[in-house]
Amino acid sequence: MSLYCGIGCRRKSFWYFRLLSTYVTKTRYLFELKEDDDACKKAQQTGAFYLFHSLAPLLQKSGHQYQAPRHSLLELERLLAKFGQDTQRIEDSVLIGCSEQHEAWFALDLGLNSSSSINASLEKPEMETELKGSFTELRKALFQLNTKDASLLTTAQALLRWHDAHQFCSRSGQPTKKNMAGSKRVCPSNKIIYYPQMAPVVITLVSDGTRCLLARQSSFPKGMYSALAGFCDIGESLEEAVRREVAEEVGLEVERLQYSASQHWPFPNSSLMIACHATVQPGQTEIQVNLKELEAAGWFSHDEVATALRKNNPYTQQQYGTFWLPPKLAIAHQLIKEWVEKPPCSTLPA
Repeated sequence: MSLYCGIGCRRKSFWYFRLLSTYVTKTRYLFELKEDDDACKKAQQTGAFYLFHSLAPLLQKSGHQYQAPRHSLLELERLLAKFGQDTQRIEDSVLIGCSEQHEAWFALDLGLNSSSSINASLEKPEMETELKGSFTELRKALFQLNTKDASLLTTAQALLRWHDAHQFCSRSGQPTKKNMAGSKRVCPSNKIIYYPQMAPVVITLVSDGTRCLLARQSSFPKGMYSALAGFCDIGESLEEAVRREVAEEVGLEVERLQYSASQHWPFPNSSLMIACHATVQPGQTEIQVNLKELEAAGWFSHDEVATALRKNNPYTQQQYGTFWLPPKLAIAHQLIKEWVEKPPCSTLPA
């Protein structure tokens, strides 16, 4: 019996190690590409490129879904040559990931003015005709993408936007130089290194035990309600940011909170969404909406929210009735779904 158990344990350890080592080797390969320009340039030879134009990704429509086509380096070089562009423009690409087989994935924006050459941006209509697709605003297309493409394209857009906005050193005013992978920019005159950054944002679903609080901003699509959200202030902890945002936006005091998950969000700029559940005392639920922050806010019953979740289809949202919820890829949807399916019971003091 002990021999059988020992064999079983060794087998389990083998498969666990194999799974872990795949992740580790992939992670270390990406680290190498970020740190070694020659290795990154070599990876482009066998890699794949996602194309953008003025921060809008190239997409192809397939039914109710979008697909993000990929292009080899050879295809990209032929495309640039056809439009009279120098292949040096490829140096403007950024590394956004790789497969388990170490095929590197890059993103290149053909609509932004090139920082590595004198070539101007390429014309959008001609590019779309040649590429048999359309450069589509990512915010509109995001929820019609599969999970993998959505993650890669949001990462790509965030990196491309950051590089476009940080081409000069804030200390010397001189042009900064991007490394091959796009993981940093360096000022040649003073050697200051700039790294892409994300702004922390707390997104909080408030509950009084039987109801949850949903709100909407004027910028939201008509009828959509979501959880409360706001940027963390300098010097704040996560808990302090949650308490302040809830107090500022709806005039309630958080009693307890529980961390749920986090998500990168590229709109309007790159943010790290930190999702939490929060509770308020049942006798202290009167909402005082801050109209400078929100258009409306209200308490919704478990049945109302559960019904909205079941009907939450982006193609029939006009049939939702009085309100609808963020689509599945948004972390707000996850928060609301967690509350409906299993209201948090293990909480921490705020």
